[in-house]
Amino acid sequence: MSEGNVIKTPAQLKKEAARQAKLEKFQKKQETLKAKAAAQAEKPKDAKKKPVKSGKPVVTTYTFDHAEGEKKNVSGDMPASYSPGYVEAAWYSWWEKEGFFKPEYGRDISQTNPEGSYCMVIPPPNVTGVLHIGHALTNSIEDALVRYNRMLGKTTLWVPGCDHAGIATQVVVEKQLRKTRDLSRHDIGREAFIGEAMKWKVEKEAYIYKQLRAMGGTYDWDRASFTMDPKMCKAVTEAFIRMHDKGLIFRQNRLVNWSCSLKSAISDIEVEKIEVKGRTLKKVPGYLDPVEFGIIEEFQYKVVGSNDTVTVATTRLETMLGDTAVAIHPEDARYKHLHGKSVQHPFRKCELPIVLDSFVDMEFGTGCVKITPAHDFNDYEVGMRHKLPFVECISGDGLINDVCPMFEGMRRFDARVAVRRALEELDLYVQCLDHDMVVPTCSRSKDIVEPLLKPQWWINCKDMAARSIKKVQDGELKLIPSQFDKTWYNWLDDCRDWCISRQLWWGHQIPAYKVNLSGKESGDLDNDMWVSAHSEKEAMEKAVLKFKVPASEISLIRDEDVLDTWFSSGLFPFSTMNWPDNTVDLKTFYPNNVLETGHDILFFWVARMVMMGLELMDELPFTEVYLHPIIRDAHGIKMSKSLGNVVDPLHIVSGITLEELHKAVDNGYLDEKALSKARAGQTKLYPNGIPECGTDALRFALCSYLTQARDLNLDVLRIEGYRKFCNKMWNAAKFALMQLGDSYTAPDRDLMTCKLETANFSTIDKWILHRAAVAISDTNTSLKEYQFQQCTTAIYNFWLYDLCDVYLEATKRVFYKGSEDEKEAARHTLYTCLDVGLRLIHPFMPFISEELWQRLPRLGTETAPSLVVASYPRTGALWLDTQLESRVNLVKDIVHTARSVKDTYLESKAKPEVFLSTSESLSDLIAVMEDLIGSTKLHLNESIPLGTAVGTVGNRCEVHVLVKGLVDPVQEINRLQTKREGVEKFVQQTKETIDKHTDKVPEHVRQANCNKLGSLQDELVTIDTAIANFRKLTDN
Repeated sequence: MSEGNVIKTPAQLKKEAARQAKLEKFQKKQETLKAKAAAQAEKPKDAKKKPVKSGKPVVTTYTFDHAEGEKKNVSGDMPASYSPGYVEAAWYSWWEKEGFFKPEYGRDISQTNPEGSYCMVIPPPNVTGVLHIGHALTNSIEDALVRYNRMLGKTTLWVPGCDHAGIATQVVVEKQLRKTRDLSRHDIGREAFIGEAMKWKVEKEAYIYKQLRAMGGTYDWDRASFTMDPKMCKAVTEAFIRMHDKGLIFRQNRLVNWSCSLKSAISDIEVEKIEVKGRTLKKVPGYLDPVEFGIIEEFQYKVVGSNDTVTVATTRLETMLGDTAVAIHPEDARYKHLHGKSVQHPFRKCELPIVLDSFVDMEFGTGCVKITPAHDFNDYEVGMRHKLPFVECISGDGLINDVCPMFEGMRRFDARVAVRRALEELDLYVQCLDHDMVVPTCSRSKDIVEPLLKPQWWINCKDMAARSIKKVQDGELKLIPSQFDKTWYNWLDDCRDWCISRQLWWGHQIPAYKVNLSGKESGDLDNDMWVSAHSEKEAMEKAVLKFKVPASEISLIRDEDVLDTWFSSGLFPFSTMNWPDNTVDLKTFYPNNVLETGHDILFFWVARMVMMGLELMDELPFTEVYLHPIIRDAHGIKMSKSLGNVVDPLHIVSGITLEELHKAVDNGYLDEKALSKARAGQTKLYPNGIPECGTDALRFALCSYLTQARDLNLDVLRIEGYRKFCNKMWNAAKFALMQLGDSYTAPDRDLMTCKLETANFSTIDKWILHRAAVAISDTNTSLKEYQFQQCTTAIYNFWLYDLCDVYLEATKRVFYKGSEDEKEAARHTLYTCLDVGLRLIHPFMPFISEELWQRLPRLGTETAPSLVVASYPRTGALWLDTQLESRVNLVKDIVHTARSVKDTYLESKAKPEVFLSTSESLSDLIAVMEDLIGSTKLHLNESIPLGTAVGTVGNRCEVHVLVKGLVDPVQEINRLQTKREGVEKFVQQTKETIDKHTDKVPEHVRQANCNKLGSLQDELVTIDTAIANFRKLTDN
């Protein structure tokens, strides 16, 4: 059969018609383009061209025409678009110079303020380096709270400061010394090293304070406190002496977490618990070859007086050199015959008792446990219960001591191998098995933590912890979110004595003196032979009184150790107020109102502040604690310098290229391997660098993330989204100022609290004032309850969805065509909404709010020179109208439905007539709907003509959009039929995927596929409805 005689199927004919329609459309488009090109060619060659849009935000900078610290000049025209660099310039230095951040601004702090006072201290950042995005979150939350309470009229103080961070700073300074000068601290001596550390502190503190200023923090900089400032040293010394004299601080030889690299005890927070799954090789400082972990080794002890043996297991074979017993469960029937027996140590040639202890898990391993009280925390408790000897086999530098001469001087992990071989030679080694385990690692030195017995200073926390628990139970101290109450109780119920001494040079030297009496040398372990004092002279006086001997028979040696950093940090709420002196600051601002910090230091810092405050001040240091989530990167990975995902907030504020990021990560102490890894991480996360977002967008984004979750995954793109929101505010303000005009005079009263009887407010005016009142109520309630996400959402919705999307669009007709009375009411309304909106958002976006507020005319009653010290909106109750809210919500739904119908049937620029069928009273909102829909005319409850497409708003309204005459129905039917075929194809593919993999995919994947299928089927219904409507048009 010839090709010309082929009989085509209906489907083929359908496809051919679609192709023909497509071809005709293409040819028509080409003709249009040719016509445009011809018209363009006829234009003069010097005609101006429209600028090509690059897609990147326009960057505008502010030119200083005044001295630093003088008020910014806002008399000129606003730049065409929002630029963070322009907006955020100059304001902070003026705020600071004017003293707006000081509690003394406009008042005498010794006098009672009827509005109350509000005080908070910064969680002092460590001077180890620069601030990261987690600090930016802290600053954003705290500054929002401080600005809000200052705007409420309270006497407000926010104390800045930095922490000396003993171990962390000493480690980085030592690394820098080694990298830059190939020297150790011992090469230069203690005094010179402290000088080097102080230089580091000065440099890092200056940059940290620069970052905090750039973030807009309204700190009282005259009260900035470094934890080793003279006033802080005075407080630390006083606290130690009081607690030592009371017997709460004591000296004792106990097991501690020890870093052999640092040769110091470290705190629990500095111990990283690294999980390993089975046999794993891990690099350890000081060892060329990696060390094997993730194994458990079994060996035997011979039972004395018999041929029996007992098999024990350990993950740290070298510690068997310090074993002093073998423990079995008293009810373990397998070992009843061993009760009262002992075993022979193969290397020390001594007998070890077999002890009965119920801590032994009979089901684990062989049920026999080696006991090394001097090198294991659990074994320490067993040793105390059974009065076992504490045999130390590893010294502070990680070497085997003389307890076993054949291993003496070996490094601990080399000794592990040597002990294994020696046991094999004695036929006592059994086997080595893979074993999942946790390897305690020093976060500072990356060394493996070694439990060692060391004479240290301790605090008895038992009674202080009990008081701290009761304060939360009684509601005197409120933890927010309350889910952390359980954590508080768990930690403090079992609060052990706190080791507060560190074998470092950088920090507060312990004010304790060992007393040596004539003819008698005191040991480090004798707690009674120590006195604490402010000076050596005072120590001698206390020693004379204590031992009742003349000074000539006493010699004193001051302890060279320093205090744990958390000891001085625990005093921060009152040491910053010059305690122990009874200052005006201490009387006015202690206790503080709130402590805000990350939940990860609830015990290490918050609990210790509470305990120290109760002990030394007999009063809580604050009454509320707000605990924010911990920031992770966009993939949920913990922030780490070595991974390259730690971000300097200023890089987000100002923007930075990838190349500049690579340069910035070189902080002077990372080795080349770590640098390479960090830069690879940066390239993965920020292949195009980080765009300029500005401080306001960063702060608002961080606060908008806040929920009661424990972690927060940060996506820089979301921050960039809030930069666009700033641009929306900018354009709204530009439009508003243009409509207000130069001659506009603001009302002589606040419209939110006092109506203007002379103004004839329209329905939409009243609605937006109602929405402003709702926003005022929501933001005040949310801020008081620390619901930051709800607060930022309320403000964002008011600006974007109420003011910009609805009110500004609805009032353009008024400003262009309305009567003078309508324009006056609209101007007063618009001014009030801008003023309220800027005040509401100021705690979160201080720079753009100040910039725009300074360009507004002043309210008749306003005397504040800046939003920083202006009043925060508290109420707008007289405008609240729930019935009006319901009516306008219906209008918004109608607009949404009409636009949806337009999008389905018409081109975007089309302005069809719209017919509404409803029993609702909407006649006063017809013009608003016409403007928001983009309709030439809206008909309310008139007869519906032929040729309309319909949409419904529940059962309250039918929306008919006249499409006849605005569209070619045949062409649209063909287009929709083609589209339907594509959607139907996707429907079939999705059904097949669901049927094929029902039992093979996770539930969330199956649910996602079902949701996708539902959406596609809904789209088919919409297409079929549209086709049916277009066919009606062809019939008519």
